[in-house]
Amino acid sequence: MSKGSDRGKNLREGDEVAWSSHGSETKGKVEKKLTERTEAAGRKVAASEEEPQYKVRSEKSGKSAVHKPSALKKKNK
Repeated sequence: MSKGSDRGKNLREGDEVAWSSHGSETKGKVEKKLTERTEAAGRKVAASEEEPQYKVRSEKSGKSAVHKPSALKKKNK
């Protein structure tokens, strides 16, 4: 198993996470686990039960984004 393969596993609403955005780390919170095709954060999201995605909100800008679990790193409180 490769390093980082557990990134984004077992995330819950309210968890503090970080992700890479334009070469720097952005921090925020998980708002919702997406498990079906939908529109979120201004784009179509091809999420499913097998391949969920997470809607997150940046603490700096307040904007929403959607990321795959592999792009998110859970932060310790």
